Amino acid sequence: MELSVVILNYNVRYFLEQCIRSVQAAIANIDAEIIVIDNASPDNSRQMVQQRFPEILFIQNSENVGFSKANNQAVKKARGKYICILNPDTAVSEDTFLKALKYYKSVKEIGALGVKLIDGTGKFLPESKRNLPTPFSSLLKLIGVGGKYYAEHLTQNETGEVEILVGAFMLVEKSIYEKVGGFDEDYFMYGEDIDLSYKFIKAGYKNHYLGNTVVLHYKGESTKKDETYFDRFYGAMQIFYRKHYNPNFLFEKIVSLGVTLAKWKSRKMPKGIKEGEKEVKNYYLVSDNQDLKKKLEEQIGKPFDFLTSEVLQVENSLIVFDAEFREYHKILDSMQTLSEKGNLFRIKPLDADFILGSDTSDEKGVVIRFPKNLV
Repeated sequence: MELSVVILNYNVRYFLEQCIRSVQAAIANIDAEIIVIDNASPDNSRQMVQQRFPEILFIQNSENVGFSKANNQAVKKARGKYICILNPDTAVSEDTFLKALKYYKSVKEIGALGVKLIDGTGKFLPESKRNLPTPFSSLLKLIGVGGKYYAEHLTQNETGEVEILVGAFMLVEKSIYEKVGGFDEDYFMYGEDIDLSYKFIKAGYKNHYLGNTVVLHYKGESTKKDETYFDRFYGAMQIFYRKHYNPNFLFEKIVSLGVTLAKWKSRKMPKGIKEGEKEVKNYYLVSDNQDLKKKLEEQIGKPFDFLTSEVLQVENSLIVFDAEFREYHKILDSMQTLSEKGNLFRIKPLDADFILGSDTSDEKGVVIRFPKNLV
């Protein structure tokens, strides 16, 4: 088998369903498998996967063992030569795995490969490609004043070597993953992707970023930036520096200062914009499904117009993309094009009875369910 896609889920049942359906479309011409491991989600994620995707290998943990340990569990079961660690709050383009595998095989001494990630507003996520974090660059990142935390020697659409990748999407040969010991289980959540990227480098490999395919990452589903997040980020950075640097009092103080300032700043900053807080002038459905249009109008209480061609001129609108009508790579291209025009985006996944989206990277997203007999 060529590829195993490993998806670790925790309590994001609807986003997980979209993720699985997008992955299924993307592996249609690849000898591949999907493995879902669940960290004791209190929602009905388990029932959804077992009922709707019985062919998928599903692993259920009785407790939340964290990101590193759960992914390592799943990788042990993987049969593919290559593995892709993938967040459940993602949707991949139809060409993502084909392009990623082709590039991976063409590069010598490659460790892990990442791709271009965008959030639910269509904006590029700079953590798709990062530099090795020093305490000072981590401090600047935490307080949001720039610095050299992100790898800016490549544009978002370019391809090449970078140091650090994000765990939301990480493709690697299984034997290399196992050689470096996989994710370090001292990390519960946050920092483990930095650590693994660095372990590849220390073992003599080079990490790469691929900018010619796009993956949607609803970051707010897995990275809510509250005080718990900053405490966990601080803890993860402490682990990282103690393992890979020679930490001293100054190291500790720099990172601690960053966390304190970040918490203060987060209390002062306005929260992300949600639907209803932003002026929406028009409502559009990219589809030709009359039943879906009717249900959207009933659920949202606004009249929708169909858009069946390019949507490049739309502004200040709520746009619902029907994945039965338009492929994911085209949906993600449209989101990027329209990201600076005041629009909000929702997607109805393949064979789904809901739409979902996210209007900020710091808060939970939006899910609207429909009665099953109408879509």
